[in-house]
Amino acid sequence: MSSTVWIIIAFACYLLGMLLIGASYMKKTKNSEDFFLGGRGLSGWVAALSAQASDMSGWLLMGLPGAVYALGTGQIWIAVGLFIGTALNWIFVAKRLRRYTIRANNSLTLPKYLENRFHDKHRILLLISSVAILIFFLVYTASGLAAGGKLFNSVFGLDYKVCLTIGTVVILSYTFMGGFMAVCVTDFIQGLLMLIGVITVPIIAFMLVGAGNVMDNITATGVEAKAFFDPITSADGSSYSFVDIISQLGWALGYFGMPHIIVRFMAIKNEKEIKKSRFIGIGWCALSLVFACIIGIVGRAYLPLLEGSNTEKVFIEMIQKVFTDDIGIAFIGGIFLCGILAAIMSTADSQLLVTASSVSEDIYHSVINKKASSKTVLLVSRLTVIAVAVIAYLIALDPESSVMGLVSDAWAGLGASFGPIVLMSLYWKRTNIAGAVAGIASGAVTVIVWDYIKFGGKTLAESTGLYSLVIGFGISLAAIIIASLCTKAPGEEILKEFSDVQNGIDCGCDDA
Repeated sequence: MSSTVWIIIAFACYLLGMLLIGASYMKKTKNSEDFFLGGRGLSGWVAALSAQASDMSGWLLMGLPGAVYALGTGQIWIAVGLFIGTALNWIFVAKRLRRYTIRANNSLTLPKYLENRFHDKHRILLLISSVAILIFFLVYTASGLAAGGKLFNSVFGLDYKVCLTIGTVVILSYTFMGGFMAVCVTDFIQGLLMLIGVITVPIIAFMLVGAGNVMDNITATGVEAKAFFDPITSADGSSYSFVDIISQLGWALGYFGMPHIIVRFMAIKNEKEIKKSRFIGIGWCALSLVFACIIGIVGRAYLPLLEGSNTEKVFIEMIQKVFTDDIGIAFIGGIFLCGILAAIMSTADSQLLVTASSVSEDIYHSVINKKASSKTVLLVSRLTVIAVAVIAYLIALDPESSVMGLVSDAWAGLGASFGPIVLMSLYWKRTNIAGAVAGIASGAVTVIVWDYIKFGGKTLAESTGLYSLVIGFGISLAAIIIASLCTKAPGEEILKEFSDVQNGIDCGCDDA
């Protein structure tokens, strides 16, 4: 039996398993709360691994290894920033956000939490938050679908558009059927598969290369090995500036505003499980990021030279060479290739779900049809999942689209829009609705202007080299503080809710 057939069998088994999970949870999904938060019943392990798997996406196994492969270890600063952001998110946001979403009228989504937190009777926060999520998550979901298309294209040699269609249909199917719990359980499995693959494959490849040959093989690809391994130097010998390093570390700021990640905090069963999840999630993140960088390094020594957008296929090429050419166990290689598919699917499904929740719960149910039944909202949610998937599919149709570029833009937009207001809503009692609106709007607009509007033929991102998230986060934070201080202070009821959360009173903490 040929190696391609074994790989097809591995993919078929994996994809069938994901669909079966979706079908099994479809029967258990009775209402919109089940669809969006799974009844707040996540265990520590599932919460941790689903949060991290939905976080990293195809970027972990394609974008980051590809960047290290092409430009050297100077790209590790992104990984350092992401680890810092992950740890801070679990330590400072997880427990308090779960408390506050319960205290704030059992909020099911991030926009609804902000509306309830600031007692926004005019629904301004709800609408502006939902629009920001819709805009940036369309780009983010497109990045996942594009990564899936590239994976199938590289492995099976099929037309990119055909591959993109296959991946989109599978992700759409189990998200449509099972909602939040199906997404979390599949993400849990995918998180385990990703971790095993990201550790095992580069170790085997390194052994095949031989420790003594790594430096020589890297030099043979046309770069100075010393420059390649210098964390402040690019592979071409040019030094990274302070702005370059700050921009990469600045990825840490995005975590506080990622709806598809922090929704896991809202859904954890109790605070005891949060403590468990914290250690599991941070540990998973550390291992995954370290070995993703190692993939890029070992890949440069082990593989023939990859160029252009093909550098993002370094892990795919490594798996195929190790398990098909050198070891000859194609089925195992197929399972590890499913690990890349897992990284892609675990993020795209979460993004579909969060976007659907913003449209159906926050716009349709809260604004358009307030009397809609839970079953009607559930139906609208599932229809929204289909609509968002189709639009993201259209965005991803360009086979030259960069996974890293799409993720970078979406991460900046969401992080600048929501990161500052999430933190301030949890830790600064003087924050008011004016500050919240100013923060979300200024963060979103700053990223759009910085990344997409050209001045003199160049965007500000191109002119300065500064990542839009860094400047967007700073402007949003300043806008929140200034607008809050210049307008009326929060009322007594809002301050009491803040105090209750701070002290663990009447906010779902009695089970901790």
